Amino acid sequence: MLYAYRVLATGSAFLFFNLGGLILTLTVFPLIRICLPKGKVQTKYARKVIHYTFKGFVGYMRFMRIISLQVDNVELLKQAKGKVVIANHPSLIDVVVLISLLENADCVVKSALWRAPFIGGVVRSAGYIANDTDPEEFIQACKSSLSAGANLVVFPEGTRTTPGELPCFKRGAGNIAVRTQSDFLPVLIDVSPTTLTKGEPWYKVSPKRVKVHLVVLPEYQVTEYSQTDSDAKSVRLLTKNIEKYIRKEMQAHG
Repeated sequence: MLYAYRVLATGSAFLFFNLGGLILTLTVFPLIRICLPKGKVQTKYARKVIHYTFKGFVGYMRFMRIISLQVDNVELLKQAKGKVVIANHPSLIDVVVLISLLENADCVVKSALWRAPFIGGVVRSAGYIANDTDPEEFIQACKSSLSAGANLVVFPEGTRTTPGELPCFKRGAGNIAVRTQSDFLPVLIDVSPTTLTKGEPWYKVSPKRVKVHLVVLPEYQVTEYSQTDSDAKSVRLLTKNIEKYIRKEMQAHG
């Protein structure tokens, strides 16, 4: 009976999330477009709405005892401004939890999300950055967002972490940091027992409540990586070093 409850509770959370995205797209975001000036003001308020909606969604999951949540050094997230927030990616809910903790969060997202039936309107209204745009336009969009004080959420692996394996970073996050000269704010995410991992259906739930534990690490400075003779070399070195650092911290906190 407990397992059946967890399946139903998880299903209700998925329904809540998708319907919430649809309702925001059809009601709240059109009002923002009508009532507020175009551009940065609309984007700012759309992101505030998403932040508080995700906070409510995380609260719902905790109330339904689907998850418990612990965040170490949360003040570093609340104080962050113009940082590239990077994290490992063990579960589908990682980005929801992060945005619930970051009031002005921007995100690098897969372009497919722009066309998704329920969440697409949310992504477009928030002005999140598609990962398949022209490289120079992409970097300029990241630079403009960070310069405006937004915190850019990036998962350097590009996909969810395979359970039991250490993360392997692609160069995208390093490229953003080097080209925009923005420091990393690393976050470790542990989800135990594993749930909503890559290729796992939503209804394959844990028989007990899932513990979501975030550890926010100190800022990781990237200034020294601008002193090489090429951006490409800087990105390779930064990616190698930040991956090594995150792996070490994950093992230390594991």
